[in-house]
Amino acid sequence: MKKTLLLLSLVAAPALAGEGKWTPQQVLELSPAWLRAQGLQLPPKKLWDPKRGTGLLAGTVNVGGCSGSFIAESGLVITNHHCAFGVIQEHSTPQRDLITQGFLASKREDELPGKGSRVQVPRSFTDVTKDVLASVPEGADDVARYKAIDRKEKELVAECEKRPATRCKVVSFDGGVNYTLVDAVELMDVRLVYAPPRGVGEYGGDEDNWMWPRHTGDFAILRAYTAPDGTSAPFSEKNIPYKAEFFFPLATQGVKPNDFVMVLGYPGVTFRALLAEEMAERQSRYYPAIRDVLGEAIRTLEAVGEKDAAGKIAVASQLKSLHNVHKNAGGQLAGLKRGNIVEKQREAEAAVAVWAQKGGAKWQPALEARAALLVEQSATAKSFDREFLLAVAPRLARGPAVATTVSRMAAERAKPDMERRPEYMEREHVRIKERLEREQKNIFLPAEKQLLLAFVRRAQSLPADARIAAVDKHFGKTFSEKDVAAKIDALYAGTKLLTQDERMKMAGESVGQLEARKDPLLAFGLDLAREQAELDEVKDRRQGASMRLRPEWRKAVLAHAGKPVAPDANGTLRVSFAKVQGYAPRDGAIYTPQTTLSGLLAKNTGKEPFDVPEKVSKVAEAKRFGAWQDTKLKDIPVNFLSDADTTGGNSGSPTVNGKGQLVGVNFDRVWENVANDFGYNPEVARNVNVDVRYILWMLDQVENADALLRELGVRKGAPVAGETR
Repeated sequence: MKKTLLLLSLVAAPALAGEGKWTPQQVLELSPAWLRAQGLQLPPKKLWDPKRGTGLLAGTVNVGGCSGSFIAESGLVITNHHCAFGVIQEHSTPQRDLITQGFLASKREDELPGKGSRVQVPRSFTDVTKDVLASVPEGADDVARYKAIDRKEKELVAECEKRPATRCKVVSFDGGVNYTLVDAVELMDVRLVYAPPRGVGEYGGDEDNWMWPRHTGDFAILRAYTAPDGTSAPFSEKNIPYKAEFFFPLATQGVKPNDFVMVLGYPGVTFRALLAEEMAERQSRYYPAIRDVLGEAIRTLEAVGEKDAAGKIAVASQLKSLHNVHKNAGGQLAGLKRGNIVEKQREAEAAVAVWAQKGGAKWQPALEARAALLVEQSATAKSFDREFLLAVAPRLARGPAVATTVSRMAAERAKPDMERRPEYMEREHVRIKERLEREQKNIFLPAEKQLLLAFVRRAQSLPADARIAAVDKHFGKTFSEKDVAAKIDALYAGTKLLTQDERMKMAGESVGQLEARKDPLLAFGLDLAREQAELDEVKDRRQGASMRLRPEWRKAVLAHAGKPVAPDANGTLRVSFAKVQGYAPRDGAIYTPQTTLSGLLAKNTGKEPFDVPEKVSKVAEAKRFGAWQDTKLKDIPVNFLSDADTTGGNSGSPTVNGKGQLVGVNFDRVWENVANDFGYNPEVARNVNVDVRYILWMLDQVENADALLRELGVRKGAPVAGETR
């Protein structure tokens, strides 16, 4: 990537060691002396070779929206338990409940394939800013601007993906100051090797989620496979383990307080480049709406799931996800208030504006862009309630979600591929069909009906100028629980959408063919999909305006900073440099940076969410620590904190030491740090990691996974071919 305003000269060290999600290219611009002083023992070019466009950082992989890392040449990948939860759920039944019991493959033939599971290995990053910006016609309005950039991105991706087993995307930095083409190898055969019992992988449940102290073994081990010739291929018994060029050996010595670590991964999205008023909108409307709508859905799923063992498994994955987002929203609200983040952003913007005014004509476009962005934000806020409900709520019930997906897929298929919405292009069809197939494991009718009832109730309470026409058409304009419930019963009784074979047929049909089915749930989905498509057109215009305005303002912000500024997270490979350290969450309280097995046992109540599995508690109570005891703690370290700059998408990120060895697996942030998405606060910016010694203790003393330990290189002796235990 060429040096631009995005990549300011980084010869000086960042102002805050932990702040910044740095791109691989930016790492090469950082001062080597500063990195050595922090604790990096490798030459920076070992992390990323600009000539090859790869390096040790490429041992960090994308695992379906989470991060992960290779930990052996033989394709072993470590990530979070919650990131592998879909595969675990897929193979669970009331008779063989892998969610509760955990899983260890005794040999490679027993490893469990995950439908649609993929691992993406980064291959190159190319600056395509000039190409993208040159695609916008002179005098284009905002819709034309959006469509021109969207078209150019699709063309670049299509050219990139001419190579087999390649997954590419174009991402923007700082709202459009820079555009980068990301190229990755996609491995399509991914299998579950090990998952701890739920009482380890989810210990503490939602009560401990986002909290410290923590005692959760949130890790799982997968293996990526290829065809015998080393190329990516779908699942086959003939496939062989992927040979990883870059991987992170396990550091059996672990970490201690003040140690240098790096957290590598694919952070999803942060909001530090938003204007203060845009942040205020999220604080006043978006996160409260998330808490309200998702909170109701959680209560519904918990209530109906408890009445049926199979239903509990069916809703488990969705419930887990909803809990995480719901609690996150609460943390965002608390953090925004605690840190006065909106107010600080207003002050920062004002300082940039004063500086820009002194610059005269040079920065006048930036000031005008900021003013125009504020007008756009104000207009968007007026339609928030309807847009939020239309986008979020119907996706809580799987039936309407599937119905709208099939409907949108059919409508988009009628267009030339390059004119379709990106998420419905031909390249996405395999993924969509895999999701539609997997949905069969998530459907539980009692929950379905209650979630749809709640959505209809909310939609029918919208004002007259913000109605959802599809709801009015199929359920009426006023809410009567008895009448709506009866209509929902009829909807589900008359549909074939929830039958897997029929649903997969629908995925290949035209809008006319879908309409001809006269399927009531599908008919509702078709009408709902049309409104979603209309809303997308509105959002395209807004995005076009942002593409026109935000880069001008961001250029001024970056120039005013006069120091390195890492761009907001956008799902691309990043590195955060950090130290292992505790923090003071409030007056009179100081948290140490490590927790132990003894602390885990002290929390044990024998009931969820603090129910330690018997096979774990027996070994722990007997103090069978093996080789994994921390000599200073005289115990097994379970979790540790560092001040890394992380966010959603960093789940499963490898935490490595200065030698490039894995010392832990990131899985969370502390409650006080959730609003880190809007601004880094070094006092409370702490991420939570599973200590590698707890992982090794589980595999060794609890699971007796001898061959797996040998494969990981932490036990002498070569593993027996094809054996994982």
